[in-house]
Amino acid sequence: MIDNHCHLDFADGDEELTVTGHVERAAQVGIDGVITIGSDMEAARWTARLMADPARPAALRGGVAVHPNEAALHARGHGHDGEPMIPLDEAIAEISQLIRTDGMVTVGETGLDWFRTSRKDEQARDAQFEAFRAHIALAKETGLPMQIHDREAHRDVLEVLDADGAPDRTVLHCFSGDAEFARACVDRGFYLSFAGNVTFKNAENLRGALAEVGIDRVMVETDAPFLTPVPYRGRPNSSYLVPLTMAQIAESAGVDLDEACRRVGETTREVYGWPAA
Repeated sequence: MIDNHCHLDFADGDEELTVTGHVERAAQVGIDGVITIGSDMEAARWTARLMADPARPAALRGGVAVHPNEAALHARGHGHDGEPMIPLDEAIAEISQLIRTDGMVTVGETGLDWFRTSRKDEQARDAQFEAFRAHIALAKETGLPMQIHDREAHRDVLEVLDADGAPDRTVLHCFSGDAEFARACVDRGFYLSFAGNVTFKNAENLRGALAEVGIDRVMVETDAPFLTPVPYRGRPNSSYLVPLTMAQIAESAGVDLDEACRRVGETTREVYGWPAA
């Protein structure tokens, strides 16, 4: 099994559980691969340095992109703290170089977010669309899969992908839609990645999505340190908790747990070009 999306930069400097510690603890419960995502410039640079480090764990891979909410900040020229940020075009240009570091396996996370950034904010909206389209082009250029961040933007995400042409391997990271949206994505050949929130009491839409599409184009992630599955919700998430999420995925999809783990593992390796265990 592979945790195909987490943020290990949050563990940088953690004396209690290091980056290597996260990967090793995950391996103890059968998680033999982890993809860490750098979705702001500091995290993207950190991820590239980690990938270039000869001492990085063999089970660790990376991905980088400008997160949609970060794209809006780059367009404004400053962060929430008022600190200056490089222009959006410079950020995207740097990402296009960092993604070529050995060990990078995905362009992401990119997409649209109308939850934290208002669609009514013209500058922010335009920046998100610009960044999304640039990352689509980058994924096609590099031949890498693309991980999409879609928050309250289902229709717009599909419209952009339909208009620009989706990369061959397009993953809806932390899938947040319902059965209808799941069907629309799978019918387009996309993959759905489910995180720990599928275990939450109020996540009937996610469980309904799995019941609709089954297990064939499904992957699992943590989005760690966020979205910790029940019963540990409220604590920092980590890749070793993937089995809790997988149990819910299997149940909702109506598939035996061992079979679900096998098929999700095979799908993930195929999407990211990961050698068989």
